[in-house]
Amino acid sequence: MELKELSIRNNINSDNRLHKKLNYLKKLLLELSKKDLPSDIVGKINSVIEELNSFTGSNNALGKKLLKSKIYIIRLVEKELKLVPKNLYLIRWMAIGMSVFGVPMGVSFGMALSNMAFLGIGIPIGMVLGLAIGSAMDKTAADNQNLQPLNKYFKRLKTIE
Repeated sequence: MELKELSIRNNINSDNRLHKKLNYLKKLLLELSKKDLPSDIVGKINSVIEELNSFTGSNNALGKKLLKSKIYIIRLVEKELKLVPKNLYLIRWMAIGMSVFGVPMGVSFGMALSNMAFLGIGIPIGMVLGLAIGSAMDKTAADNQNLQPLNKYFKRLKTIE
């Protein structure tokens, strides 16, 4: 079973941001079509492509739909096949490190020194810890050959529920 082609209306060339989102999704689908995917995953991705091809809303709504589709496909492939874009874990763990490790460390520094101005010291420490963990996870994924060569186009992974 092969992936369907993404063919969205032609009047999006005037919107540069929408055009970039569409190009990223096309490149993601091209990279995934090179892989040997199970038929159930191909079916799920094809249903997303059919929804996008039949979408008739505004350009703004199409941009949101493209973003949600990209996130759905990346998470599906990550969960089922353990394939991830390059630097995915680095980006994720940088944010996790700042919020989970950095802020509590900064609060403890501020409380210990009786000056909450030291709250900001913990955030870069947490960022460094997050970057170290994320780069180690990316290195593990690279060693297992689970990386997709999309780091040029992969900028961020927003959480949209």
